[in-house]
Amino acid sequence: MNYIIYDLEATCWENQPPGYVQETIEIGAYKINEYGEVRGKFNRFIRPLAHPILSPFCRNLTGIEQDDVNRARYFPDVIEEFWDWGRVFEEDYMLCSWGGFDKKMFASDCRMHRLEHEWTDSHVNLKEQYRLMKRMKSAPGLKKAVEMEQILFTGQHHRAISDAENLVKLFLKYLGYWSV
Repeated sequence: MNYIIYDLEATCWENQPPGYVQETIEIGAYKINEYGEVRGKFNRFIRPLAHPILSPFCRNLTGIEQDDVNRARYFPDVIEEFWDWGRVFEEDYMLCSWGGFDKKMFASDCRMHRLEHEWTDSHVNLKEQYRLMKRMKSAPGLKKAVEMEQILFTGQHHRAISDAENLVKLFLKYLGYWSV
């Protein structure tokens, strides 16, 4: 079993205009085997199709610049590369993210581009599992959870690769306790 610990960043607006849909603009992921060994890292920007110009709010929140997405490939090319990297159709895997947003975004982008999306069903919400494990009424955000565990949060919050890296630290701390 491989655990694909991942995070996505998506187009966003301070006040989302009516009819605007979010699209993934960054995938950050680590592949971890059942022994807790890091088997690979994946980080790609994605060029949004429906709304190709990032809002100032989105650029400020994520630190992702317009040039980053302008130089990137579109979702179908990047997701195919992700599938190959994660060996999604060849090996047992479990997608693991902090919350349900990332799973919904993968499925939404796949539907938008008329790609298979059933592969996203092999997913576990670590945020909800953490809440249950810690017997909390509501789960904290990733950065807060990492800090509560006295783990140093590294990188830039709201960058997919940094958030995925920090989620790996939390995942490995409780390896064997997650219901995956």
